[in-house]
Amino acid sequence: MRSQLPLSLASKPTAANTSKKFVSSIILVAALGLSAQLALADDAAPAGEALAQKGGCLMCHTMTKRNVGPAFKDVAAVYKGQDVEEKLITKIKNGGRGSWGVLPMPPNEGKLTDDEFREVVRWIRSM
Repeated sequence: MRSQLPLSLASKPTAANTSKKFVSSIILVAALGLSAQLALADDAAPAGEALAQKGGCLMCHTMTKRNVGPAFKDVAAVYKGQDVEEKLITKIKNGGRGSWGVLPMPPNEGKLTDDEFREVVRWIRSM
């Protein structure tokens, strides 16, 4: 014969237990939402970085330090808040000289599609 607890001794939900479960649920949902946002943000950055690698940009540029050319974070800072996406795409495609020192940036037309150049510029400006 199985032993059964009388109903009076069975576990009953209390206000404290219910409150703790509710708070735990809220924290779990918030953590999952944050994880999803971070995953989406991480997907955008590697696409731009991968395209910069594909286009040869990372041979002369890095994200944080000046190399042969300026650091991408410095480019982002100079153009912050300005509507220069097309200007930067054109400059990357055609090359340039004098904006960041004496060394010229060679033309890059044909290394990426227009949409890929746009993605690289958006990635740089997001820094």
